Amino acid sequence: MSDLISLEIDGKLCKAKEGESLLNIARANGIFVPAICYLTRCSPTLACRLCLVEADGKQVYACNAKAKDGMQVKTTTENIAKERRAIMEVYDVNHPLQCGVCDQSGECELQNYTLYMKVDSQSYSIKDVPRPTQHWGVMNYDPGLCIVCEKCVTVCKDMIGSSALSTVKRGSDAISKTFKDSMPKDAYSMWNKLNKSLIGFDENSCTDCGECISVCPVGALVSNDFQYKSNAWELTKIPASNPHSSDCALMYYERKHESIQNHDKLKIYRVTNDHHYVTLNGAARFAYDFENDVQQKDEKSFLEAIEAFKKAKTIKFNSFITNEEALILQKLKEEHNFKLVNDEAFKYQRFLKEYSLISGKNLYSATLNSVHESNFVISLGSFLKYDLPHARYAFNNSIILNKGAGLYFHPIVDPIMEKIGKKGKTTEFIYHQPLKEEAILYLLLDIFADESLPEDIKTYLQSLKEKRVKTVVETKKEQVIEKVLDEDSGEEKEVKKLVTKKEEKEVEYSYCKLLDEVGLDENFYDLVESMLVKKDKFSLIIGEDVITHPNYKTLAKLCAMIDKYTKFDILIIPTKTNTLGVSLICQLDEKVEGFAIGYNEKADYELSALGDGNLDMPALNQQEGTFVNIDKRVVPTNAALPYKGYILNDIANELLSKKQEYTIDYTSKLPTTSGFKQIEFDSLANYFSNDANEHRGYILDNIDVQIDNSFEKTEILNVQEHKDEFIIYRANPMNLFNEFVAKSHEFERKAKTGIYMSEKLFNKLQLEQNSKVRVLTKNKTFDLDVFIDEQIDGEIAYVSTFDKSYGTKELFDSYRFIRASLTKA
Repeated sequence: MSDLISLEIDGKLCKAKEGESLLNIARANGIFVPAICYLTRCSPTLACRLCLVEADGKQVYACNAKAKDGMQVKTTTENIAKERRAIMEVYDVNHPLQCGVCDQSGECELQNYTLYMKVDSQSYSIKDVPRPTQHWGVMNYDPGLCIVCEKCVTVCKDMIGSSALSTVKRGSDAISKTFKDSMPKDAYSMWNKLNKSLIGFDENSCTDCGECISVCPVGALVSNDFQYKSNAWELTKIPASNPHSSDCALMYYERKHESIQNHDKLKIYRVTNDHHYVTLNGAARFAYDFENDVQQKDEKSFLEAIEAFKKAKTIKFNSFITNEEALILQKLKEEHNFKLVNDEAFKYQRFLKEYSLISGKNLYSATLNSVHESNFVISLGSFLKYDLPHARYAFNNSIILNKGAGLYFHPIVDPIMEKIGKKGKTTEFIYHQPLKEEAILYLLLDIFADESLPEDIKTYLQSLKEKRVKTVVETKKEQVIEKVLDEDSGEEKEVKKLVTKKEEKEVEYSYCKLLDEVGLDENFYDLVESMLVKKDKFSLIIGEDVITHPNYKTLAKLCAMIDKYTKFDILIIPTKTNTLGVSLICQLDEKVEGFAIGYNEKADYELSALGDGNLDMPALNQQEGTFVNIDKRVVPTNAALPYKGYILNDIANELLSKKQEYTIDYTSKLPTTSGFKQIEFDSLANYFSNDANEHRGYILDNIDVQIDNSFEKTEILNVQEHKDEFIIYRANPMNLFNEFVAKSHEFERKAKTGIYMSEKLFNKLQLEQNSKVRVLTKNKTFDLDVFIDEQIDGEIAYVSTFDKSYGTKELFDSYRFIRASLTKA
């Protein structure tokens, strides 16, 4: 039975879900309704009021009005047209006449709607007041251009989860009372709010994603890097995919010639996105100029590279490559017996293999989109804000927009994550010791698994329970009779009253020892039960801490059991841009042997897109190809800038028996045994349609895998406590996912390799600015610059690894945590 309803908009029959907004339905059906403040994926702000429509004879706001079966909607009437015209006149009051130099000119919604509604005169006026420009991190805010549509506030709260922006009061003259009587009601209300408001900024909550810049309909919020650099209409948009993290979000490189003097040289000026459908993280938006500027082929170095391959035993690489390059490396392995070493993809591959033995599928079950649509979400083993901002956005979205609830498990205290939802009611943040992820997974099975859970697991969980007694206070109401003296008659009367009494009593309950492992108490079960009211869509996000855990085999199978025996869908975050693609294409080896070729990695001979190796390679903004994103979708990316040197395919054509003219000729040859389809690169779409449907590449087939239900329980591990030692975490500063980000001019000054800690730990160690800290483990010592990260708390520091030249990866074994002594160097 279909759950769709029918309604008519301007005489056109439309199908929709009951309760969907009229504005989204109109957009999906190609019917124009003006709206300057509404974002498709966010809650309505009702700030602009331009989306007035008539529904069943009543005037409503289309962004907020919900569809009903049989509804008749008109998108314009004589009165609505009058209201909209008045609103646009108000928006144009005192708006600076600087379109010629405004960065938004040519793509400004205020310009568009003013022209669309033929505003050629002004009926309203008020004295303006000074509103100086402000500099906020990666952007500039011009209050004189701001129309207080609140898009920036809404996207920061609903989508990003930082709540770094808010409306604040400003000084202004009062609007003349004559206008209140003479102008349309909605236009006056909107003007009254606009006249009293500005946007305020909380620097400590901002994660520098720049999404507020993207959604701003005017020139009020502009990247300080882009301001006054180019007119919008001069730029050519190149559709691509985020090259820095596994969301691989759709984005556009916008380019033109570098200068009049250097007209032949192309330059990327900015990155933009379709903000109604997709969000970008800070690296995608601002780290765009990481190209390797090579103007000619170095034949001597190329011949040396071929000789190096002929004597090499190992190719060492990372996952900042395309699927096509990964396939080239795999074919080189098959023909020349190379070891292929990609450390993080190897760990991901082996985890996914163990997971599939229980789940029966070669891929996990959830997507970021399904997390967005969930109303109960758990994150385990991922430092979300730093590892994959898009997963954090999805976590936030499920709680804020879906009235959901969530649990966030991690050892590092994250005050910005805690801005999501209402702590202790809709969200709970559990900061546990490292190595406790196994106990947490067992705990989730105990709480959520159905009766089909295997008996040996049931028996084990039961063995962890014991009967305990606790004292509870019960409130009871008792009826008592009191004698009261009647003042008039002097007689005593009996009066019945209800009196509240509190009684203590001891009750027996079942206690699970797993709570002790995680640092929780018996109230946790009650908290979860209260959060589960009216929840029906469940997602579990699994991160790198789980994937690299010493007991990864057990954890992978526990995750699969949660997928199989609970209502949760599982999302296993690929740790780098194309980790999932590499793990599906390449047969990976664990260790380097013999002479090694490094592709963007340190080795005996290096191919490098960073310009620091023996032979140059193109960066990802200079390549055509595909990635497999976290949603298990094969998505295309395009070259924004030319590259005139040698590429990996040139090496392959020297060494492989079968040659391909272009790298993208490998796109249709990706292995169908791993779920890929034989589709040519040029046949892959890369866009969103007005109905918010994604048309990007294709979704991988989820291949059946033979199930092996064997499960061997391992001992739940504990952190070994040592006096004067601290827990150190492997992580990169926010948005600094790799050396390519660090190379970009916007991040170059922020790309500081070292140890990052909370102000609390910094003070505990009695450090000073520009200090160095000696990090000492059993067999490694590093003297590192120390920095305060104001967006974390607690006493766990993290060490950055984005710069291969520092070798800080060597501090860590397979797991993401180590114990080390910290002393002032």
